[in-house]
Amino acid sequence: MSLEIPLIIDCHGHYTTAPAPLTNFRDAQVAHFRDPLKPAPEGVVVSDDEIRETIEKNQLKLLTERGADMTIFSPRASVMGPHIGDEAVSKRWTVESNNIIKRVVDLFPETFIGVCQLPQSPGVGLQGSIDELQRCVDMGFVGCNLNPDPSGGHFSAPPLYDKYWYPFFEKMIELDVPAMVHVSGSCNPAFHATGAYYINADTTAFMQFIEGDLFRDFPDLRLIIPHGGGAVPYHWGRYRGLADMLKKPALRDHVMKNVYFDTCVYHQPGIDLLFQVIDTKNILFGSEMVGAVRGIDPETGFYFDDTKRYVDALAISAEDKYQVFEGNARRVYPRLDAALKKRGL
Repeated sequence: MSLEIPLIIDCHGHYTTAPAPLTNFRDAQVAHFRDPLKPAPEGVVVSDDEIRETIEKNQLKLLTERGADMTIFSPRASVMGPHIGDEAVSKRWTVESNNIIKRVVDLFPETFIGVCQLPQSPGVGLQGSIDELQRCVDMGFVGCNLNPDPSGGHFSAPPLYDKYWYPFFEKMIELDVPAMVHVSGSCNPAFHATGAYYINADTTAFMQFIEGDLFRDFPDLRLIIPHGGGAVPYHWGRYRGLADMLKKPALRDHVMKNVYFDTCVYHQPGIDLLFQVIDTKNILFGSEMVGAVRGIDPETGFYFDDTKRYVDALAISAEDKYQVFEGNARRVYPRLDAALKKRGL
């Protein structure tokens, strides 16, 4: 693939338009957990045609219109809901959600490749998540979404540098897959889910990476912080200063050999700032389409989440654009790279 015409790989896509039977299953599952006298759902029954319709009228249509080629695709983040029910509920919901992603990929193999949800639950270990990651990689998935706060807004889990997480990170290294650090819905009314909680979690994760020595112990670990890194690029001087105060190495050595941001930032000045502050080797193209912000920007007349337009407008080299649109994703997701090479790309 020439540098002048890169593949446009969107690293951040969720199945926000999943067919009604998946939502109906979840509603019935939660209702049964809260009242065992209510019937337990047997499983998600949905036809290939129903899946095709939800994809062709939404993600596939918009990808084509906006000039993108493929999406790294995962279950809808806001309804992962690890704080709802117990570990068994989370495991069953996760399996059903990931199986639907697998069906999307099988129906549209040239456009979608899977990233999995994990059956996390507050106060439990990570063996279930390790097992599900292995199952999904065996199905062809190339990464996972790791929730740093299974409590849904109370941040009761250990920080990401804590050894609680180490068995899962060891499995990631073994399988050579990255994780997007992504929370789910907020059960705390103080945190609007997409407007506050997501950005809080992104920023919190980055600060935890500064505080700990995670990447000393896992030099090959790769983690993507979505939504442009939360508040981090805007306060880059603060975090450089905090690293210095904490007697940590410079961020470029302490964190940024292992951490990446996406371009899910919904205005041109925000993208401009991201690229002024963060090295292009640490930025992956993403849109979160169809996601948190779905409307048309009245100031531009284009959809807020049409993020390719913002990257196209940057005064950066063709090599840098290639890396952001394609090269960095292939490097961070080696299993994606292998799948593309099998297709001759």
